[in-house]
Amino acid sequence: MPRIKIISVITLLAIASWQFGEGAYIHLKAQLAQYLLQQSWQLTLHGQRQVKPWPWADTWPVARLQMPERDIDLIVLAGDTGRTLAFGPGHRFGTADIGALGSAMISAHRDTHFAFLRHIGKGDTLTVQTDDGQTHDYRIIHIEIIDSRNARLPSADDRSLLTLVTCYPFDTIVPGGPLRFVIVADKTEVTRSPKVGEII
Repeated sequence: MPRIKIISVITLLAIASWQFGEGAYIHLKAQLAQYLLQQSWQLTLHGQRQVKPWPWADTWPVARLQMPERDIDLIVLAGDTGRTLAFGPGHRFGTADIGALGSAMISAHRDTHFAFLRHIGKGDTLTVQTDDGQTHDYRIIHIEIIDSRNARLPSADDRSLLTLVTCYPFDTIVPGGPLRFVIVADKTEVTRSPKVGEII
């Protein structure tokens, strides 16, 4: 085999290994972060505020998003900057508080924390626990693909909506893009507070 072919094969293998390693690192970082965030969340439920999961963090846990039938249990962070979303879903500043009247927006990456959204449908239920320990159930009422350049997210003054947003399509290898996969869920039940001694 000519030397140039050998060099080309070695180069291609090195690039492939690097890309595979980079992808594995992103998933590993996301999983490890959720473990550290669970610890911060427990401290939050015990009355501490803005508990940073690691000393240099510029975010903190604000909610816990669950869908038990799909084995989903995610800690939601304050803000949705790119740096925050590398570690978990983020609650967008300026939207309603989760569980309160209005529309609260949570976003996350399509290939890590919100990959499960592609498998859920209208009528499915999400559970969100807020930092005061209360639990809120939401039923999915709307699913849509929008163009972020000209679409507006839903608003509500007399209802409690939860809007989940991630990039679309799910399988693309190109990061970013203007399309968003949007799920809107409506609060369905009276808020539940934890019972004394209940494990959350």
